[in-house]
Order: sequence, then structure tokens, then C-alpha cells
Amino acid sequence: MIHGQRIILHLDMDSFYASVEARERPGLAGKPVVVGADPCGGAGRGVVCTCSYEARRYGIHSAMPISRAYQLCPDAVFLPPDFNLYARVSSSVMEILKRYSGIFEQVSIDEAFLDLSSLASYSAAREVGERIKEEITCDLKITCSIGIAPGRILAKIASDSQKPNGLTVLTPGDTRGFLAPLPVEKIPGIGKKAAHEMHRLGIATIGDLAAADIQQLIGKFGRRAADLQTLARGYDERGVQPRTSSRSVSRETTFEVDTCDPDLLLQMLDTLASDLSLWCDENRVSFRTISVKVRYQGFVTRTRAKTLATHTAGVQVIRGYARDLFSEVCDGRNIRLIGIRLAGLRSGDRHQKTIDEFCGSGDP
Repeated sequence: MIHGQRIILHLDMDSFYASVEARERPGLAGKPVVVGADPCGGAGRGVVCTCSYEARRYGIHSAMPISRAYQLCPDAVFLPPDFNLYARVSSSVMEILKRYSGIFEQVSIDEAFLDLSSLASYSAAREVGERIKEEITCDLKITCSIGIAPGRILAKIASDSQKPNGLTVLTPGDTRGFLAPLPVEKIPGIGKKAAHEMHRLGIATIGDLAAADIQQLIGKFGRRAADLQTLARGYDERGVQPRTSSRSVSRETTFEVDTCDPDLLLQMLDTLASDLSLWCDENRVSFRTISVKVRYQGFVTRTRAKTLATHTAGVQVIRGYARDLFSEVCDGRNIRLIGIRLAGLRSGDRHQKTIDEFCGSGDP
């Protein structure tokens, strides 16, 4: 595809868990809300799953120890996560998105891409983005941020630029100028360690990265450096990768802050499992293979998979096997991304339960 013809929309829900909780409890509107472990008056263990934008003003963020969050804002409203509720609301969001394009990719419980290239117009794509935002706000009483750009990474950066409740459209001619003043950390995948190394090379902004000596970059970051510099110059040919085929379905999430906290990791694993189970229920699908993916700092990725004797389904089954596989792949290092994939999918009657559906696997 010739650069500039592709039009990609990225949707990211705004502080999703906290926003859903505030919707369910209107009295929470405008208050600092923290979703996560019980703070126990500042002595609690565990971490913050997510928090409202009001809570972020106190310095609270996801993956922070819940005791620290309590110290920063003892008057915040602390709530336990309701993963089943979040999965149901997520499903409603994704159904709205699917009405606007047959080329759809959900990448996490609160994040998805649409290919709007058939519109052949960025102004028409903006109108679609506005309609999607209006539907989600009116029907679900929560907000989202949308980015529209020639490629998926550019669209993701755009959606993050005006949160919360933003809409940012980048045409091919806008991309380089838009990116140039942004911190280099705004590029997805550039974490603290890589950013620190770039800063040592005098690269603080995406514009600096675009102008840097490519040989120096390759010497420091390997082959990936060329792709990063191409993106920094405003070129992104990556499109939408639909995952709703008959063969597999997956969900994953990238943490705002790399973490090795077992409570947070297992909470997020359970969330992904609930989301996948809901998808299987709605599509009357069972699976035979489940795999867990973990990405560490430095883009080191490890996976583990298990193929079952028969097709099965159910949230307890997915959670149990996912936890077992995670225990095999986790080695205590800080984790950037975690995901679950179901493969060997089969449509049809799912009412006949297997012993696994009654017992599960491991500690759900």
C-alpha cells in the first residue's frame, strides 16, 4: 500500500476500570478513585490496578504499591476490581466499534484498532471518530480517546496525546512535525532503560531520534533502531491485524510501569481471562490450546502453551491454566506486557461440560 492511503483509528478507553466504577456509582464523579488491593489504612499489601485522573493528580499511578497510594491520598475512594463487570462493558465498546469497519483488532480489554482506509478521506475518518465517541459516551456513560493516522503506532501515539476524551487526527503531512517535539518515551516500546540510553546519546525527543546517526543507533540498539528512526520520521506502514478468525483469539496488556508485583500480574491475568471467556460465550466458541505471553524489559519475550485433550471453555478453566503457564514463564524480572491466547477454536454447542470446567486447573 502506498504511504498515505492507509487510515488507522486507535481507540483507548480513559482510565477504564475507574471510569466504569464511577459510572456505576455516580457519587464518585470528580473524586480520586483507586482500583486495586485493600489499602488497610496504609498497611495493605498489593498494588494499584488503575486510578482516575483525579487520583493521578496526587501522583498515584498503576502498579504503585497500594500503601504508597494511600499515603499520597488517604481520602481517595479505594475499590476492589470487578473484572466481570469490566469485561462486559468492554464487550459493549467493541460492538460499537465493529459497526464502523469490518477490519477490526482488539488488543486489550480497553484498546482496539479499526482500518478506515475505505473512507479514503481523513475528514470522513474524523467524522467516524466523533460518532464513535458520541455513541460510547451516550450509551455507556464513559469516555475514550481516539487517534487517527496513516499507521497503527502513529494512531496509538495520537490517541495518547489529548487524553482524556480526546480526538487527534494526523494526516501523512502532519506526522513528522507532530512527533518531533514529543519525548522519545512516547514511542510505544521505548521503556525507561532504552530512553536512558538514548538520553546518554543526546536523544531526548522524537525529532532528535529522527536526526540521529543511524550507524550509532544500530550499534547501540541493533536492527530495531532502523524501524524506530523510520517511525520517528513519520512513516508507519503497520496496519490492523484482525484476530477474530476461526483459528485463535488473544488479549494482552502493556503496563504503564514495568512491574514484577505478583498481585498486579495475577489480577491482570484474571482480567484478560475474563475478557476472553466473555468473548467465547458470546461467539459460542470453545478452545483446545491456551498460551501465555510475557514480555520483559528489552523486548525479551517468553511464551508457554498447553494443548488440552478436548475442547473446553469457561472462565475458571482459562484462569487456572493461564496461572499455571504464567508460573512457568515468570522468572521474577520486571514485566512490560502480559497476554493470553486461545487457539484451536471450535464453534458449536458448548453445553456439555468437561471435567476441567468443573474443576479448573490450579488456583483460579
